[in-house]
Amino acid sequence: MLSKLYPKAFVSSLVGISPDFFTKKGIRGLILDLDNTIIPWRAGDVGPETEELLKSFRESGLRLCIVSNALDKRVTGLLEPLGVPWVSRAAKPRRKPFLKALKILDTLPEETAVVGDQLFTDILGGNRLGLYTVLVVPMSKKEFVGTKLVRIVEKILLARLVKKGIVDTEHM
Repeated sequence: MLSKLYPKAFVSSLVGISPDFFTKKGIRGLILDLDNTIIPWRAGDVGPETEELLKSFRESGLRLCIVSNALDKRVTGLLEPLGVPWVSRAAKPRRKPFLKALKILDTLPEETAVVGDQLFTDILGGNRLGLYTVLVVPMSKKEFVGTKLVRIVEKILLARLVKKGIVDTEHM
């Protein structure tokens, strides 16, 4: 059970991951978390650096879909101008939003990666379906109160995973 919380890779930020990292692994689709993964929590826009990164992912042939627990209105306002499909109000780690994203991406689980900042939502949800999971360091210390409490447990678990060599901490 605990192995469902183990990410396949751990990196400092989404910006630190090249499209080649995924394509060399046979990954064709990326499911990305929104808050604290591609933008800081409650940010009002997607910055130019992130826009460029998303563009480079797409140009390399990767299909993108955002899966977020945020409300539809917020997600729509941020992502519609970019033309990136999304699943909002996801209630991760439930399977349904990840399955919906796989359908949008038209990819199989073994050719899809999930990138997110939380073990108990993004990583657990992706691992439950056999997706390649990548944990990133949260972009901001500001976050929902409930998330702050979960971070205490995450920090302890992540330290153990790194110490045991279970999590790959190399920069990509």
